[in-house]
Amino acid sequence: MTDATRRNFLRYVGMVGGAGVMYQTMAAMGLAPDPAAPAFAAPRADDLQGKGKSVVILGGGIAGLTTAYELGKAGYKVTILEARMRPGGRNWTVRGGTEETDLRGITQRATFSKDQYMNAGPGRIPQHHITLDYCKELGVAIEPFTNQNADGYLFREGSSKLSNTPIRHRAAKADVYGYVSELLAKATDQGALDSYMSAADKENLISFLKSFGAIGNKVPGDAAASFKYTGTGRKGYSVAPGAGLEAGTPLAPDALSDVFASGVGNYFSFEFGWDQAMMMFQPVGGMDRIPYAFESAIGKDKFVYGAQVLSMNNTAAGVSVEYTNPGGQAKLIEADFAVCTLPPHIAAKVPGNLPADVIDALKFASPSDAGKIGIEYSRRWWEEDHRIYGGITNTNIDLGNMWYPSTGFHGQRGTMVGYYNTGASARVYKELSPEKRLGRALDQGARIHGDVYRKDVAASFSVDWGSTAFSEGAWVGWSSQTDAKYARLLEPSGNIYFAGDHLSHAIAWQHGAMTSARAAVTALHTRAAAMVAG
Repeated sequence: MTDATRRNFLRYVGMVGGAGVMYQTMAAMGLAPDPAAPAFAAPRADDLQGKGKSVVILGGGIAGLTTAYELGKAGYKVTILEARMRPGGRNWTVRGGTEETDLRGITQRATFSKDQYMNAGPGRIPQHHITLDYCKELGVAIEPFTNQNADGYLFREGSSKLSNTPIRHRAAKADVYGYVSELLAKATDQGALDSYMSAADKENLISFLKSFGAIGNKVPGDAAASFKYTGTGRKGYSVAPGAGLEAGTPLAPDALSDVFASGVGNYFSFEFGWDQAMMMFQPVGGMDRIPYAFESAIGKDKFVYGAQVLSMNNTAAGVSVEYTNPGGQAKLIEADFAVCTLPPHIAAKVPGNLPADVIDALKFASPSDAGKIGIEYSRRWWEEDHRIYGGITNTNIDLGNMWYPSTGFHGQRGTMVGYYNTGASARVYKELSPEKRLGRALDQGARIHGDVYRKDVAASFSVDWGSTAFSEGAWVGWSSQTDAKYARLLEPSGNIYFAGDHLSHAIAWQHGAMTSARAAVTALHTRAAAMVAG
């Protein structure tokens, strides 16, 4: 079979069975991409045999940008309608001069210093996400993002002995791992696990626990003294090791019951998360380097900014979309296809002739609340006073978590994410003015860092995604992603396709938006190529 014959055969397979069947057929023929990466082959211009198609893309967020970029490789005429005056959607870096009015009519103007910024939306990239592939392809420089730091804090409000006190990550881990190891080693040695483990298994487990928890040896004839956790330098030092005879004074462990009553160990699962484990990265200079690189690669002339969609319709010839330009005039654009990347709860409100089951599917998604505040300080006190260089402090108070900057080390200034919260905590701050958000954040942060947290504040900017125009939520959740409603949006409605992180299993990540866009591009291009071939 020649390459041309093979391509035509696959086009017809895709036309009849869809992109999924096409890729299964490719796999059977030994032509499928590496299964370790999401199956995707960028469309090529020769697939359309010079008969280009036009596509209007609703939304210039990461999904819309990826869609336009990949379709552009095959010569499609793309037009991106974006309601904001910038690319990126929720990928939004706030800098000095940024001005935003939320849906409650509150306007903020950022006064961050030169080179200071906050990533209001995505702020970190796991190394296995294809987001990094696009950074490489588009020439976006990256640098490490410190997602975990042993010297960051854990803070839990409560009534236990260790509550309401900042605890270093390393100290919490040393005590939790130490006591868990001691208890498990005792139970193993005393036969509690004999029905589950062989003698060799028990010996190997105890050997592991001695290293994992830094516990002592077995004391023959004394079960209580065996495998004791008594603390080591893993927890830290009250007097650090130094010169000469100064060996250091390790911190003593807290009592077992106090450690478990505090709940600090509940935070550790975070760092094992598939999308949270180190290493992580960020673009140099701000996350919006990604959408602006897309804009440059796509061509700024392909964008219509300030375009608010009024309607979208399937037509006999393709699609038509009505929108208003920044001047308020109504415009109409017609194309062969449309890809809607608007948040589903917003797309559901756009008038048009989408069938009822598609509208119901769009409404099936539930927007989530999240908020952030960026606080610029004129002194990097977290480095100078607390010896914290990047990383995150986790709390159960309404701050959620706090991010120390992973760039600009030893500089004069720095911008912290003073809170990144979700759910009920985000709604608490949503109801406050920007000034009161800052005041509350400073008061709460001072509980962890002391009065220094309230000093040397140079600027701040807060975002509530639920009241942010054109987003009306940080991301969406589904009660089920195996439901027919969710599945309905994975298929086109006439000539209108759907894409976005909400149509992936990496919701709230740029990776999700990109993989969803690739799936939509594959399906659309397979169909268009089959039409041309037919």
